[in-house]
Amino acid sequence: MSIWYRPVTLAECQALDEGHHQKGTLMKTLGISISEIGDDYLVATMPATPAHHNPLGMVHGGANVALAETVASYAANFVVDFERFYCVGQEINANHLKASRNGTLTATARPLHLGRRTSVWEVKIVNARGELCCIARMTAAVVERR
Repeated sequence: MSIWYRPVTLAECQALDEGHHQKGTLMKTLGISISEIGDDYLVATMPATPAHHNPLGMVHGGANVALAETVASYAANFVVDFERFYCVGQEINANHLKASRNGTLTATARPLHLGRRTSVWEVKIVNARGELCCIARMTAAVVERR
């Protein structure tokens, strides 16, 4: 059984990546895209290129966190009635476990808690070899539209 409030498509995710004013977003800048929608999970990918590196030649921890928050935020918003509510990141933490230098990073978000006012998401990021590189947890606030 699906956790999503309504069916969601990859095309809708791509449209969201363009932003409120259709001028692009951080997702476009970093090359983050939603690649899979499961019944109870959402997957996003991001390339690991020199543009994402820290001075030591590894993917910057902030890039990992941006990937994690993106996939968790999209997921949080797909769980609620988007006509009445929207979700924003309230807190995020991450443990960087393995350095990445190239290839594609894949982030999978799954809910730990789906409440009326908050949701909590676990995000696991793996490298192209399937090795766990980062694990994050994000709390999203559910905000009523006015």
